Amino acid sequence: MRSLVLTCVSVSLLSSPLMADYPIAGTEPSQRPASAPVMEWVNRDSAWYQSALIGVNQPYPKSLYFLDNQGHWNTPFNRPGMTGRYDIRKWHQ
Repeated sequence: MRSLVLTCVSVSLLSSPLMADYPIAGTEPSQRPASAPVMEWVNRDSAWYQSALIGVNQPYPKSLYFLDNQGHWNTPFNRPGMTGRYDIRKWHQ
């Protein structure tokens, strides 16, 4: 147990100088750090739309028009979800 504590303490002390220059967004939530990476564009070609709209029949409902503004953040609408009776879009068949 003592060796585990010593290992954790030494890893945290050694990694602090390495991470000193990395931008931390949580210290000032109202401002994005100047050195933080910025996403400038999202490539949504026809293959992306085809994949995101699997199991949805045309005409597409207006509630899915948000896909036009969808970025690269995590969303359940363009990834397979649960299987079985919950797979209403038939992603797993």
